[in-house]
Amino acid sequence: MKKTVSIAIYVLFLAIVFSCNKTKTKSNQMQSKATVTAKDILGNPNYQAISYGGYRAKSRDSQPTIPQLKEDMKLLSAMGIKLIRTYNVQPKLPHAANILKAIKELKSEDPDFEMYVMLGAWIDCLNAWTDKTPNHNVESPNNKGEIERAVKLANQYPDIVKIIAVGNEAMVKWATSYYVQPDVILKWVKYLQDLKTEGKLPKDLWITSSDDFASWGGGDTSYHVKDLEELIKSVDYISMHTYPYHNTHYNPEFWGVPDAHRGMPDSTKIEMAMERALIFAQKQYDSVANYMKSLGVNKPIHIGETGWASVSNGLYGENGSRATDEYKQGLYYSLMREWTNRAGISCFYFEAFNEQWKDAKNPKGSENHFGLFTIDGKAKYPIWDLVDAGIFEGLTRDGNPVKKTYNGNKSALLKEVLVPPSQEEIMAPK
Repeated sequence: MKKTVSIAIYVLFLAIVFSCNKTKTKSNQMQSKATVTAKDILGNPNYQAISYGGYRAKSRDSQPTIPQLKEDMKLLSAMGIKLIRTYNVQPKLPHAANILKAIKELKSEDPDFEMYVMLGAWIDCLNAWTDKTPNHNVESPNNKGEIERAVKLANQYPDIVKIIAVGNEAMVKWATSYYVQPDVILKWVKYLQDLKTEGKLPKDLWITSSDDFASWGGGDTSYHVKDLEELIKSVDYISMHTYPYHNTHYNPEFWGVPDAHRGMPDSTKIEMAMERALIFAQKQYDSVANYMKSLGVNKPIHIGETGWASVSNGLYGENGSRATDEYKQGLYYSLMREWTNRAGISCFYFEAFNEQWKDAKNPKGSENHFGLFTIDGKAKYPIWDLVDAGIFEGLTRDGNPVKKTYNGNKSALLKEVLVPPSQEEIMAPK
């Protein structure tokens, strides 16, 4: 009888120990997730990044609902995406705030769900987006409220918001509607860094600005000013944009098929053109790195935006650079992910879903077609392999199960793929 009691006590003891260990392990896992920082995430291929806008309609007046945003987050999570980028926290556009609510709900429903946010604060110059002449030397009075809202959300969701980006392409001079001088971005970056020092923002929150490679000193020397130097020293990392796609029109020397490739199969010409597009992006990345190092600074550089549109009836379509189709989009996506994963660079690929508000009056405008998914949730060619792998089983967008574009018929897709122009065509006088 004593032996039976002893065994029972021993079994009970083991059960208690096992239960405690299990609870401790779960607690450690939860603690581990709670303490994940931008430093842990950026450059880590286990935390794939993407730019995200969930708008379905032709106007941002129609905001995605929380259930719609949760659907999108589940799709992205299935792809291995764990870090998304948003663009503004404007009071009439609660998109970013709603995304954070959606992620919080998903985390409550499933403790293993993991998604983090690079929260954008939009920055404008005085008179931006009005009928008055933009004053690029004076900032908009709205910027203060935008930064304050970003601070509030970062403090409200410290387990989700890991980065604040001050401005989006806010310093590049071709953004003629709204660009500001670097001193404006510097002012707000320093303000946020001071809040971290004062304990008014999480100390591990990283601060940056997300801008064109030229704005970070990688292009024209006119950008090489003292305020930019100080900005580079003040951010936690550089978030730079590179768009070989747009440069197939604006700087097309890399894009044209060389004479030496004239006799090659069309498929080879296209593949080699996309490899040149990758090299173009890599050179822009290196140009920013070289400028940063020339200042005696050594900080991480990640890609805040790059992408390739699948439709264009303008500069990049059949009568333009012939860069646009889902096949080239797929090649570019694959090449960029391979390079950045290998190099320890985060790439906020642009973008997750098509958004038709960007060029609402022109349905076939390229800005509407950078998504890896169509608006109704079809997977474009870059992610057909993920559909084949079954990762989207049971997931939907607006009730639509994920299916491939072109019904998965690659031959039908390839019929629409055009070979880039020859070097001779590109260099000919217009």
